[in-house]
Amino acid sequence: MLTVLVINSKGGSGKTTLSTNIASFYAGKQLKTAILDYDPQSSSLQWLSVRPAYLPRIHGANAAPLKGTSLRSFNAWVPEETEVLVIDAPAGAGGLLLKELVRKSNFIVIPVAPSPIDIRATANFIKDLLLVGGARTSNVKIAVVANRVRSHSTTAYVALERFLYALKFPFLTSISDSENYLLAAQSGEGVFDMDEMATSAERQEFMPIMRWMAGHFPNRFGVRADDKVVSLEGSRKYAAYRGGK
Repeated sequence: MLTVLVINSKGGSGKTTLSTNIASFYAGKQLKTAILDYDPQSSSLQWLSVRPAYLPRIHGANAAPLKGTSLRSFNAWVPEETEVLVIDAPAGAGGLLLKELVRKSNFIVIPVAPSPIDIRATANFIKDLLLVGGARTSNVKIAVVANRVRSHSTTAYVALERFLYALKFPFLTSISDSENYLLAAQSGEGVFDMDEMATSAERQEFMPIMRWMAGHFPNRFGVRADDKVVSLEGSRKYAAYRGGK
């Protein structure tokens, strides 16, 4: 099972936007997909509750732990046949919960919004992720994404981009603050479910994330294209995924 953790300790970074669109992409490739929503606000589950029945099914489960408790077995929520699991992590995840989330994941995607507060909070979170969460010594692959970007020319975005390039992780893409993401959230869709012409820009924004998780790193971010990562090759439906790229 391919497990993708979308996480940042800072609330409002857009974790649910990434989680739902990643899940809808894989579901659209006919892979059995599930979302574990650890956020007490259950934003991903609310998205699933209005998802049209004609779209590829995504299993959803409320995994928000009670305060002071740790992660239960994924088997408690995830169907055995699940091929892709997307975890929408809660803000402020730390300690044992963070460690267990990292241990269960193949990929970690960290969204960061363009503001000084978000940058400082993310810098502190990455320290916790590496030291407390154990990501430094694990095999998990980590990348960062600029999220909710309104303009690439603002001072805030330039500062964010400088910060992301300074990290030792791939900086994959910038996700715009587009109305299409809002429309998708309201209708239970992902941008890959919506009209292809209307969402072509948003699809292009997301594809570096999907290529990264399939083993195709963007060379311009200083990562070797031949780096080996956990991929979908073990899935019986990987051929369908590859054919749809």
